[in-house]
Amino acid sequence: MIPLDATALNDPTLPWHVTVLDEVGSTSDWLKQHATELPLGSVVFTESQTAGRGRRENRWIAPRGKDLMFSQLLRPEAPCEQWPRITTLAALAICKAIEAELPLQPRIKWPNDIYLSDRKVSGLLAETVSTRDGMLLVLGIGLNVNTREFSPGIVATSLLSELPTTPLGELDRNSLANRVLGSLDAEFQRIGDDFSSAIAEVRPRSWLLGRQIRAKAPQGEVFGRVLDLNEEGHLILEFPDGNTHTLTSADEVRDAQA
Repeated sequence: MIPLDATALNDPTLPWHVTVLDEVGSTSDWLKQHATELPLGSVVFTESQTAGRGRRENRWIAPRGKDLMFSQLLRPEAPCEQWPRITTLAALAICKAIEAELPLQPRIKWPNDIYLSDRKVSGLLAETVSTRDGMLLVLGIGLNVNTREFSPGIVATSLLSELPTTPLGELDRNSLANRVLGSLDAEFQRIGDDFSSAIAEVRPRSWLLGRQIRAKAPQGEVFGRVLDLNEEGHLILEFPDGNTHTLTSADEVRDAQA
């Protein structure tokens, strides 16, 4: 196992201030606790996370030293109502980083997962935090890199597991992390007027387009076929009766045919 190297991850051409912790409960919780004393652009990675979590407090479990688990402290240069775009841009950035590093084709499973071969390889969680200097955004990201075994019942995979040929050793997490950080910086620049072109790049990477899905929405469970993404990246569903509906928020989004 090659450990993460904060020196290698602090690229002077990028706005990130990277720290690597040996172990922490949650990188996002750590950033929120220290938000008032850290500069914007702070990024914390960890080799071991004992209380990682995703949406609805679902746990994110990963073995020590195998994957990438990190969070970023952000104040997006956009009105607060546009901040939800960060999750979409981050998903696109991770896909592009994977594509640039490896012969893989990741797909975005709205609202906050990335899939390979119909299995989850990455998850994102954006949370706001109030400080004396105003509202900030903490973006947490987990990316399965070298893990080969997962707990029973977890539909997950890793980059290493999906490679067409098995490498002699593990994937270089420092190289991949550098690629991801650079990609995140580039995509975050598109949060304003360029967001529509980002959605045009998300669309062909969508895992859900054309699928019949079920999801738990604020109004209850919904069922329909995903027709398209709207200008904010939300799902446009066609219900069985032919009516359409834009799904702006949902949990437990799943393929109804699975």
